[in-house]
Amino acid sequence: MTKPKLKVEIWSDVMCPFCYIGKRRFEKALAQLRFKDQIEVVWRSFQLNPNTVTNANVNVTEHLAKSKSWSMEYAREMSNHVSQMAAQEDLYFDFDKAILANSFNAHRLLQFAKTLDKGNALKEALLYAYFTDGKNTDDDQTLVNLAVKAGLPKEKSEQIISSKNLFAAEVHQDIQEAQKLRIQGVPFFVLDRKYGISGAQETQVFKQNLERAYQEWVATQEKTKLNTTQGQMCTPDGEC
Repeated sequence: MTKPKLKVEIWSDVMCPFCYIGKRRFEKALAQLRFKDQIEVVWRSFQLNPNTVTNANVNVTEHLAKSKSWSMEYAREMSNHVSQMAAQEDLYFDFDKAILANSFNAHRLLQFAKTLDKGNALKEALLYAYFTDGKNTDDDQTLVNLAVKAGLPKEKSEQIISSKNLFAAEVHQDIQEAQKLRIQGVPFFVLDRKYGISGAQETQVFKQNLERAYQEWVATQEKTKLNTTQGQMCTPDGEC
């Protein structure tokens, strides 16, 4: 029988730099906890801009400048600021290489990965491909390669990507769930459906909230002790 675990759900998007930074800080907090093996992490889908049109000829810095009506100099300054934050978590971001890509297909593949307990591995591979390697994370072959890298079966991954609709319902369900929880931005961490953590908080903030949620969760798992008056009875093993 599988023992119950404290569930931590994380809504995030592949094209979100703070989701990568937040992921790393959360992982650092988790590694410091003595009860880390009793926590189940579930990755949830969220699209910051569902209408994004994938364009391999446009990098994220260029898109940021155009969408915000900023100069390229100012857009690059903003990108550099985020890159410096990432560097503090031993992450390397290259926004001049990062390709503007719609994340829906990546999320469909992530939904499949979750069924094989490979969600975290694929999430890491996708974020690294987008922010560090400058890969097109909406390209079919790139997605299949990343799936295999994360330990997913190649043929099934190819089938999912080429279908354009397999696991789409699961993506939409996560997005609708985020709306019900009034999640307006990512990353967003939900602990045992009791506590929410918005944004790429510092490691200590994650640790403190995880400890609090865990203590309360353990209390609900404890079985009620009865003061029993014993009498004659029959048991399942046939003794009476």
